[in-house]
Amino acid sequence: MKSSRSRFLEVRGVRYHVREWGREGAPRLFLLHGWMDVSASFQFVVDELEGDWHVIAPDWRGFGLSEWCGDAYWFPDYFADLDSILEQLQPSGEVRLAGHSLGGNVALMYAGIRPSRVARVVVLDGFGLVDRSPEEAPGRYEKWLHDLRSPAQFRPYADFDTLAARLCRDNPRLSAERAIWLARHLGEDDGQGGVRLAGDPAHRRVNPVLYRRAESEACWRRVSAPVLWVEPDDQSLRQRIGVNDESYESAKACLRDVRVSTIKDAGHNLHHDQPQQVAGIIEAFLRSEHA
Repeated sequence: MKSSRSRFLEVRGVRYHVREWGREGAPRLFLLHGWMDVSASFQFVVDELEGDWHVIAPDWRGFGLSEWCGDAYWFPDYFADLDSILEQLQPSGEVRLAGHSLGGNVALMYAGIRPSRVARVVVLDGFGLVDRSPEEAPGRYEKWLHDLRSPAQFRPYADFDTLAARLCRDNPRLSAERAIWLARHLGEDDGQGGVRLAGDPAHRRVNPVLYRRAESEACWRRVSAPVLWVEPDDQSLRQRIGVNDESYESAKACLRDVRVSTIKDAGHNLHHDQPQQVAGIIEAFLRSEHA
């Protein structure tokens, strides 16, 4: 495995952990992880990159080794956090962004919020969420208030092997070797002889702010950078969260320059399932930047 190093940044009052691979001075590639994940999750893809890259991947606030932030997390904070990280690590010029799931949605919306700042965007199975009706708001707020009355908690695991076994159950394509490696980065000692997920359990609380797909699409329509949309041939996640074919195609239609690549024998965590294919597709896309 390629070795990584850590640094910590002050990001809007939050102590952020940033993982890096490659040499300083090489072309930068920013990788943004998904919900309930960590920056180390990209290790298998980074191992397969053939070019000379300085890869930079933060742990989002409240995940991995980054600081927790109280009892609530708001989606717009990801945009502001990313903006601050870029300002510190690449204060000028256009950046290359790649993100998985939540990270892919952040990258793509940020590219529409600050179109002049982004050169290329890679979205790994990130297609937004199903639109929510305003009528859901009272019940959602009520559920949120109820959740705030008691501490949020993660399920405990006996040890890292047990967490690795759960990862394999969730993703049958994941090898035992990769699962135990991921478990040691996704988990941490719970202080009672067991293991818990490395992150703030408050992430599990219901979000009181309804997802408005029209707002996401408005951002996507402002994206001027070329977009690489990488998706698995297994569409079970999209179907499970209710994003129908019409919404799916509408999202792609918002983008001026989008290229779609499908990864065979992969699920939602395609960067774990087929890292060599994912790395090759990303590098081919980035190499065409000046073609």
